[in-house]
Amino acid sequence: MPRGKPSLGKKSIGGSTKRKRVPERFESEQRDDAAPDSPTIENSGKKVRWGSSAEESEEVEDDSGETPTTTDAEKVCLTASCQFGRIGCAFYDPVKCTIYVLPDTHENKHFDLIKSVLEQASPDVTLTSSKADDSFMNVLRDHMDASGGTFQVRPHKDFLPAKGRDRVLSLKLLSELPMEQLESHSSSDVGSNSEPRSAYDFMRSRRDAVGDPILQRWNAAVRLANYASIDAAPLCLGSIGALLDHLSRARAIADLDEEGIGGLEIRSIEELPLLQSMQIGADALFSLQIFLEENHASIHSDKTKEGLSLFGILDNTKTTLGRALLREWLLRPSTSLNVIQERHDAVECFLRPENLATANVLHAQLKGIKNVPKILGVMKSGKAKVSDCQGLVKFTVHSLILRDALTELNHVSGVPIVKKLLDALDGACLRELGTAINATIDWEESINSGRVCVRPHIDEDLDNLKHIYHGIDDVLSKVARRISEMVPPDYATSLNVVYFPQLGFLICVPMLDEWRTEEGITVLDGWTSHVYFKSQEMQDMDQHIGDLHPSIVDREIEIVQALLEKILVYDEALGHACDVCAELDCLLSFAEASHAYGYRRPEMTEDNILDIKQGRHPLQELVVDTFVPNDAFVIEGAGLGSDAAPNTDRDVLEEQKYNSIVVCTGANACGKSVYLKQVGLIQYMAQVHICFVPAESATLGIVDKILTRIQTRESVSKVQSAFMIDLNQVSLALRNSTPRSLILLDELGKGTVPSVNHGAGLFCGVLKHFAERGSRCPKVFAATHFHDIFSDDILDPRSLPITFVHMQVLLTTTQGLLFGANVGETEKIATDLDSIGNRHADEGVQSLRPSEKITYLYRVANGLSLDSHAAICAEIFGVPPRIAKRAQYVSQLLSSHELGRLLDEEMTEEERKELEQAEDVCKKFLAWDLDRQLEDREGKSVKEVLAVILGH
Repeated sequence: MPRGKPSLGKKSIGGSTKRKRVPERFESEQRDDAAPDSPTIENSGKKVRWGSSAEESEEVEDDSGETPTTTDAEKVCLTASCQFGRIGCAFYDPVKCTIYVLPDTHENKHFDLIKSVLEQASPDVTLTSSKADDSFMNVLRDHMDASGGTFQVRPHKDFLPAKGRDRVLSLKLLSELPMEQLESHSSSDVGSNSEPRSAYDFMRSRRDAVGDPILQRWNAAVRLANYASIDAAPLCLGSIGALLDHLSRARAIADLDEEGIGGLEIRSIEELPLLQSMQIGADALFSLQIFLEENHASIHSDKTKEGLSLFGILDNTKTTLGRALLREWLLRPSTSLNVIQERHDAVECFLRPENLATANVLHAQLKGIKNVPKILGVMKSGKAKVSDCQGLVKFTVHSLILRDALTELNHVSGVPIVKKLLDALDGACLRELGTAINATIDWEESINSGRVCVRPHIDEDLDNLKHIYHGIDDVLSKVARRISEMVPPDYATSLNVVYFPQLGFLICVPMLDEWRTEEGITVLDGWTSHVYFKSQEMQDMDQHIGDLHPSIVDREIEIVQALLEKILVYDEALGHACDVCAELDCLLSFAEASHAYGYRRPEMTEDNILDIKQGRHPLQELVVDTFVPNDAFVIEGAGLGSDAAPNTDRDVLEEQKYNSIVVCTGANACGKSVYLKQVGLIQYMAQVHICFVPAESATLGIVDKILTRIQTRESVSKVQSAFMIDLNQVSLALRNSTPRSLILLDELGKGTVPSVNHGAGLFCGVLKHFAERGSRCPKVFAATHFHDIFSDDILDPRSLPITFVHMQVLLTTTQGLLFGANVGETEKIATDLDSIGNRHADEGVQSLRPSEKITYLYRVANGLSLDSHAAICAEIFGVPPRIAKRAQYVSQLLSSHELGRLLDEEMTEEERKELEQAEDVCKKFLAWDLDRQLEDREGKSVKEVLAVILGH
């Protein structure tokens, strides 16, 4: 560890000991973690929970080992470049200290790939090359403006592939290859005097050249392909180089560190696993309420907390790495059936009655698992605090308890996480590590001194130095008495012998008035001054006793450095153990949530099917007294002309349920949106690696994308109307959906003018487009209030493979008499399509009268509901009855094309009589037989005949 500046202290006699303490820098001095203002970096505060207790705040600080603030070096930074239709990018995860790369690949004109990467990475800073495509820059700029991050255009020279490769090869992760690995590759029969026969032999011959740049570059070039295939990806290489350059500059500003790229903490380089992840965009995450950050009530605070969201109810993690991994899983649900089933097996194991107590013990012990990779990184930099060492010891203790508890689990033969954790938590290694740290560090003295101190009996020289240092008061007192006998009384009224680290031993006497001259020292009123002398005796003490405090600090640094070298031997093993513990933390968190909310394990299958029995909305059921569960069933590929499509020429709707498209209708506020969202959430939860679902049972196939048009995120920063935003979401679904996709459409087209039916036409066109895909039709759930499309046979149930369902309601009169058990009961589609066209004549489907009331049953049933009952819903939710009745009356006139009757309401009695007279004249004129009149007046034109009539 580097030596820091020791503290200054002073000991004196004369009745008391005077000391002046300055915090030491063995670990690190107190500094401001925030970076200064920079033209390229924006400062931002870390989002933390507010409204928590003091104990929770202390726990958060202790868990990370640092003051909870975010520096520029800890922000998520993404660099990307796009040229000639190809894209390459990279971003850095500061929690896992990992660089994720996306090798050069084709990008479409809509930039769907980079949008997906931006949504998954959620960067705080985004950089791109000045030679990138303008449209690509606009996509990055719009995303960062919407998320509140920083977007910068950097010079193209920062994105040169050659520079990027040089910067990558300078990483310690790649360049610092242990010599044992080189020797293992060399031939065993090569003698010391033999000529090198391979590159490994040549490099082994150079192993004594410490820090040889050629050796380091060769190691890095060999190992780069082990992490990512980016040699043939110039855009990706340039992006990585720009990323590393930005990180090194941000780190230098934050830490005043000049180590450059070589000093960055990079644990791994990984390719972004898009192929194994479900694509779910920001709109879908927002609509399904996966995450919800609530801002602090004060506009002067940037603190946030997690609101009512799926992440909020599932997050029972105990570690920082576990919470980060949980967020990563929620952002990138898996599409690997094997991975999903393995994680489901683990959660099922933890939920067994005989394992519940053990699972609770495991989860409790995870509180002691700190972010060890981050602690080791701080130790490597020589800035370790006492809390960092304590966190490392806590990790060893809790890991041993965790390992013992794992052995008490039952039925773990098919649970890979248990075996993986038992292998990662090496009991002998952890005991050795914890014992070595505890035996070396004096915790009490370290806390009192504010630095890491060494226990007694570890080093004899250190013990002798501390013995002299602690007994120096008596030595100084004896020397001061002896010197005072030699000093004349009129020369000094008092005398002290003091010790200053780095200055040594000094004689201190008060300053006499005669020593003060015009050119001498000026003393302020009320101040006293002393003079320090270095006599021959003081010099002898400096020589024989020495500078004690710096010597003690230096020796302790050497001992702790030796301890650190022993610890770093287990660096890779400890990092792997922490990653596995984070995975276990997420598993136990999901098991706890599944047990608390009654979730059931879904049956995952290769078949592309969605079959949910008694499904529930995981958030809605928490905020209502009673939640009504519902079923859902769709299959993929049941479009027009496909083998999977059923015979659509059926007479009963019940036989039409095996389709890929489901259209839900019903009254306003009857629960259609909740139904659509719960279907999407159940499918999403099943693929978040390990989560059970809120349903009695579910058989689910793998979904590669969830695309939604549910909620419109309007903003004054968007130069788009609400309808344009909806069209963007629909366009994304049309262009990117596959047979494995799940699409949710809630009232598509509602933002258009109803009189021209553009919205209804758009809704029908989208559904027909999906149906016409045939065997490539995705799974679609849609809800609408466009009832005319069914009555006019625009969506003909007899010709389209669409399942129609509705939300049931109960209709009663004001006296409590049952008017209709369900609007949809008499609306069986195939039973009488003509009755649907004339539904107002049918008692079961007629509009409600003012004396009737509606009760929502929130239950899904087959069939259509052709009335939204908007007027009654308006009354229920506070609209004055007279306004609701008026709206219902106008709506009836509009539907019967008698809107002109509204003009009669404004006429006076005189105007009404004049209108009646004019109406009589018109009727007589229309009844006039003009042909007969012309026959009677042969040779005359119509004009002449009219002139004659008018003349009369």
